[in-house]
Amino acid sequence: MDLELAHGAGAPRKRGESWGAVLLLAYQSLGVVYGDVATSPLYVFKSAFAGDDITHTAGNEEIYGVLSFVFWTLTLISLLKYVLIVLRANDGGEGGTFALYSLICRHVRAGLLPGGGNSEDLMADDKDAAGRRGDRSRARTVLERYRVLQRLLLLFALLGTCMLIGDGVLTPALSVSSAVSGLELSMEKAQHKYVGLPVTCAILICLFALQHYGTHRVGFIFAPIVCIWLLCISMIGLYNIIHWNHHVYRALSPYYMYQFLKKTQKGGWLSLGGILLCVTGSEAMYADLGHFSQRSIQIAFISVVYPALVLAYMGQAAYISQHHSFENSYHIGFYVSVPEKLRWPVLVIAILASVVGSQAIITGTFSIIKQCSALSCFPGVKIVHTSSTVHGQIYIPEINWILMILCLAVTIGFNNTKHLANAQGLAVITVMLVTTCLMSLVIVLVWNKSIFIALGFLIFFGSIEVMYFSASLGKFHEGAWVPITLSFIFMVVMSVWHYGTIKKYEFDVQNKVSVNWLLNLGPSLGIVRVRGIGLIHTELMSGIPAIFSHFVTNLPAFHQ
Repeated sequence: MDLELAHGAGAPRKRGESWGAVLLLAYQSLGVVYGDVATSPLYVFKSAFAGDDITHTAGNEEIYGVLSFVFWTLTLISLLKYVLIVLRANDGGEGGTFALYSLICRHVRAGLLPGGGNSEDLMADDKDAAGRRGDRSRARTVLERYRVLQRLLLLFALLGTCMLIGDGVLTPALSVSSAVSGLELSMEKAQHKYVGLPVTCAILICLFALQHYGTHRVGFIFAPIVCIWLLCISMIGLYNIIHWNHHVYRALSPYYMYQFLKKTQKGGWLSLGGILLCVTGSEAMYADLGHFSQRSIQIAFISVVYPALVLAYMGQAAYISQHHSFENSYHIGFYVSVPEKLRWPVLVIAILASVVGSQAIITGTFSIIKQCSALSCFPGVKIVHTSSTVHGQIYIPEINWILMILCLAVTIGFNNTKHLANAQGLAVITVMLVTTCLMSLVIVLVWNKSIFIALGFLIFFGSIEVMYFSASLGKFHEGAWVPITLSFIFMVVMSVWHYGTIKKYEFDVQNKVSVNWLLNLGPSLGIVRVRGIGLIHTELMSGIPAIFSHFVTNLPAFHQ
């Protein structure tokens, strides 16, 4: 694993990257990383007003409140937390919840298997701990002393990982279904019932079939689509602001969030489960870090993605604020705010963009499965490196087809964007909550900052995410049970595999062979030395694995 990290996407070679290379990666990242968050305007307002939780009244308090929540959630979670803070915490260029766990294990002896920590990092930390008794050394001592805390830390990291995999199943289904739902405005509802689902499934199959071409090729194909989509929604948003309600910017005030919750009460709280979908894709953005670089992802989000999304959401709110005669939540969707003459072209771009939107979480799932496999928390899978220059760009065939089957299953099973949105919302916010908790440990144990800074980070972002988590959990019977079920299945697989790996290691330790035994083997015992070098894989830090004695017993020869 250290050899991989030496050549990883976040290795020192990136410090010498030219601006041209960084900008090229930033452009490619639009097609891989940001498709998910860029397509969220398709379903955020529709999901927020779904069901009977809240209604849109002539006073516009509801729509202004939703816009205020969307703006500040996007700003605080996606921009501040992920882009400006969390992206700095990478494990040799890799991102994701399990990368945070691995990073902690590299600086603290918290791994349940030996070799999880980098010896140089641990020695440096030992010297630091010996030199002064700070927050870092005290926290490190507690974590290293109690094995139950180490197990809880691993289970917590696995929870975030499993929820991210569940998100990889749900995001493509929701993105494509939401885009295809625009056909309902152009055909009768009875026709759409028989056309929408087959079209969605066909698009999903094509998406997963493209994965073997690799991130860099997919990025070049998808990046222009996302650029056109972001330009499209930002221009439509600007048009709606100017044409319908140029005072909508007032809704960016946090005051409207307070007014929204005060008026809608429990219904408004439950609607937060739909509002949080505006940041879906942020966790995939972090998981995709190994495919690109920290700087390229930051440049793309701050300069292109964030401004376009703010304009898009403001434009939708401006249009809806002047149209109150809606029959149901569907008509608060994205397409009604698109000028009628542009609906067909926008529909085509939206369907293409939704395919791209699914790419971020798929590549992020590949990365996080690779990390789990490297730390013996997932069965061995075939990992195909699709780029000769960026080590983190990979493709895992088995995972790709499993995701496709599960994605088609939930799409056909629900055939309802409301339930898909509830399911994805819980998966997304759980991953974010796990990331916040692990980042608090990284701030103290890896960055060597004050424990008060870590607590401030945990309380500030944790309180926001707990609020959204409680709202999502309130919709357990309306689809939110799906990510819990999927994560439980993957958690069982990972836990059993990790337990078996530990037992295998303990057996090797108890039955390892000494070097003296090897040196005493010779012609007198019938052992023949043959030319060449023989390699036997082992997790042992010292000694010779028991399998070697089994080898020479059955085949009395070994290499020189």
